[in-house]
Amino acid sequence: MAPLSTRLLFQRGRPKSDRLGKIRSLDLSGLNLLSEDLDLNLLGRLKQLQELDLSDNQLETLPADLGLPHLHVLHCANNQLSDVTPLCQFPQLEELSLEGNPFLTVSDSLKITFLLPELRKFNGKDVSTTRSKAENLNRELTTRVATHWRKFMAALSPEEQAKAQANFVKSAVRNVRYGPVSLSEFTQWRVRMISEELVASGGTHAREADMPEGPHKATATQEPRVRMISEELVASGGTHAREADMPEGPHKATATQEPRARPVALRRPGDTPLSLSPQKRVCTSPLAPVEGSPVGSESSQLEPLHFLQCHSKNNSPSDLRTQLWACAFEPAWDEGQAGATSQTVATCGGEAVCVIDCQTGIVLHKYKVPGEEFFSVAWTTLTVVTQTGHKKRWNVLAAAGLRGLVRLLHVQAGFCCGLIRGHKKAIATLCFSPTHETHLFTASYDKRIILWDIGTPNQDYEFQASHLLTLDTTSTPLRLCPVAPCPDTYLLAGCEGGCCCWDVRLDQPQKRRVCEVEFVFSEGSEASGQRVDGLAFVNEDVVASKGSSLGTICLWSWSQTWQGRGSQPTVAVVVLARLQWSPTILAYFSLSTCPDKGLVLCGDEQGSVWIYDVRPLLAQRSPPQAAPQAPTQILKWPQPQALGQTVTKTMVNTVVANPTFTYLTALTDSNIVAIWRRGEP
Repeated sequence: MAPLSTRLLFQRGRPKSDRLGKIRSLDLSGLNLLSEDLDLNLLGRLKQLQELDLSDNQLETLPADLGLPHLHVLHCANNQLSDVTPLCQFPQLEELSLEGNPFLTVSDSLKITFLLPELRKFNGKDVSTTRSKAENLNRELTTRVATHWRKFMAALSPEEQAKAQANFVKSAVRNVRYGPVSLSEFTQWRVRMISEELVASGGTHAREADMPEGPHKATATQEPRVRMISEELVASGGTHAREADMPEGPHKATATQEPRARPVALRRPGDTPLSLSPQKRVCTSPLAPVEGSPVGSESSQLEPLHFLQCHSKNNSPSDLRTQLWACAFEPAWDEGQAGATSQTVATCGGEAVCVIDCQTGIVLHKYKVPGEEFFSVAWTTLTVVTQTGHKKRWNVLAAAGLRGLVRLLHVQAGFCCGLIRGHKKAIATLCFSPTHETHLFTASYDKRIILWDIGTPNQDYEFQASHLLTLDTTSTPLRLCPVAPCPDTYLLAGCEGGCCCWDVRLDQPQKRRVCEVEFVFSEGSEASGQRVDGLAFVNEDVVASKGSSLGTICLWSWSQTWQGRGSQPTVAVVVLARLQWSPTILAYFSLSTCPDKGLVLCGDEQGSVWIYDVRPLLAQRSPPQAAPQAPTQILKWPQPQALGQTVTKTMVNTVVANPTFTYLTALTDSNIVAIWRRGEP
């Protein structure tokens, strides 16, 4: 693109004039402009400019001094902006559009409310709700900074206090924490500003913020783009959740029920599209009954924290029938560093995928597809190189279900940036390779598992996936599990007909392969053909599987089993231990593991969460005991209360904990996302 010229500005400016100072509206969209193409001297002559359109360019930043004091409307959609702080140069701005900038986050939306006091509309939505969120966060941060100031100065002598004030800002930014990890950029930004103000005043005061209420209030019919559960919940720091419209519980499961059908069979015709309201229905309860000892050496107790109905049809408080099937914690932003963890979890069920902050219970993002029913979600972290050569890391969420399509969601930017078609029937589950960030396995009711390379997005942030392998199954695959010690070589799958293994090496010529080995869990004629609906590695060698025998979870050794395989197509697993679980005949309760803590987790038909610390068990050298080992702990269903009604029972379809076992998320058959937090020891 050639540099901007006076002639171009006259051509694209309105009203038509022979003087730049009289132009009030300027359209510079779609010119592939880079940041350095914005000529400050030329644009600074537009003294009366009120509306500027810079959409559909390649801008990575806005120059700090464009000299447009009367700008009221700015469109910068579909660029590559990653910083909103230069917007403070437009104090009169009333309307702003930043959609389609993949590197901007929720934190940037909150920053904007501070930087632009006159802003009324952001991305076409009324800004009042976002401003209110920022005010609540700022109020709590101000209190915490002031508390930190008192503690910081109390430990110093008067002489030391005068010298130490300069260090206070660094200390506050390092130690003052509040809100979800996804908002940490905003909270640290505000903590620094509040701290600097406090130091400048000599500690005499800390003003909350120069935040006007904004020129217009949001009306009841206006819906913010990013929803919060409630302002009460934000202000409480996630320490409580309001009781909400939770009617009485779902139908109870009984011992005479037939085994549950897979979700495809349970899809209800005539479901209406889901519309999200500003407040999610939340219910609270007293501490749940617990059987057994607290898990971990810290002897800390898991406490119920949030119970959310964020997948409701039509946002209806009476919806206790939408089934929730899968959840996955987002990779930590500082993954690879000591102590890295995540408190953001993606959940799916019905027509929606939600991304929830476990600390506060805030539903950060929601993506819905009318007529879809989502069964599985999985995260990966990609490295994207911009046109100027800068590398960016961002997390992508894959979601799939009834329609047999994989949707690749750029969660922070809030849009679907890829669609993969390859299966003829519903997708039951999917997972990313732990060693190749772009390799995705999808398993379908068409009895095929496909390995895709989703690639990296192009300059328009669109994916072009390529088909690498097809793995044929003899029954429906339910769970996928790359083999921990050799994920590039073998893939395990729990299927309706048993547990199977495939060779997935890409240097082999065959691009369509059949099951190489079937693993069985007992001897005799009935050893094969048993459903495996739970499958996960506990560590580099030990596999946990469920479904092959009633009321137990099996722990078996991959290395010992594979060593004794020979050339046989069917191999009995080398059992290390069996864990006692619910005697229910119902199926499709998925188990998960927390390898860093040596834990196995599984829900049941009564709403309980079974937790097993298997480290002591695996440390034993003796042969496995005949009797299944009891769980370390059972979290009973807390029976949340709302409007005088009690949700007495539910089925917990899946349970997942973050790597540090700080948060535990359980999804139910009754449209409730339950979140527990491990308390301080």
